[in-house]
Amino acid sequence: MSFLAVAQATNVVQARRIFLGRSGLVLSGAAVALLAGKDVLAAKGKSSAASDIGILNTALASELEAIAAYQVGAESGLLQKPVLDLAVTFQSHHRAHAGVLASTIEKLGGKAVGAKARYAFPTETLKSQADVLRFAATLEKGAVSAYLGAVPVFDNRDLAKAAASILGDEAMHWAVLRQAVGEAPVPAAFVS
Repeated sequence: MSFLAVAQATNVVQARRIFLGRSGLVLSGAAVALLAGKDVLAAKGKSSAASDIGILNTALASELEAIAAYQVGAESGLLQKPVLDLAVTFQSHHRAHAGVLASTIEKLGGKAVGAKARYAFPTETLKSQADVLRFAATLEKGAVSAYLGAVPVFDNRDLAKAAASILGDEAMHWAVLRQAVGEAPVPAAFVS
């Protein structure tokens, strides 16, 4: 796929993101605002809150890994504009997700996990822009699957809604990255 095609696809996705992002930000903001002002959530049961904190920390660890992976891609010298700009944009989304997850964990009385000192990325296999994009797409697909598994197990339904909002963003990342390497952006009717 040419850079022009990627740029055009990026513009379409960014326009959709602005439209969908506004409703997603409202959802995530509402969920976090609800958490911020409600001590009732903490009183709802330690095992329930602990379970939700565990799920949130797992999601946070995944977001921190994605931030690091996009950094590796950005610093690889293999990404050219506008693809580099797209990767940096996706990294900023992961930073936003991580920030909301960490603050929510703390508001629920938990301790947010930190980034690892080092991640084991397959940097030796990243020889071209397409390799970096496929690697990123693999991570995004994993994030989609992880959030898909997490949404139904949250005890707090507002947290489930917020996680579903992040899931949607991860799915868009995955689709754009697949298209950028010439693969069908949406390979199946269902995600697993």
